[in-house]
Amino acid sequence: MATNLAIDDSLIETAKNIGHHKTKKAAVTEALKEYIQRHKQREIVNLFGKIDYDENYNYKKQRMKK
Repeated sequence: MATNLAIDDSLIETAKNIGHHKTKKAAVTEALKEYIQRHKQREIVNLFGKIDYDENYNYKKQRMKK
């Protein structure tokens, strides 16, 4: 899908240099992947304290089962 975006050229060049990307597309694709990952991580952090777990569960014992 072809998309035209007006992105600051200095930002693109900085991203290319920092990420050692050869193309603008590679730099933008990597930036979008990191953006998505960061937002997914925030969603996970919001779950802290909301998930019930068994305090008596012995994860070390489970490791021994094979």
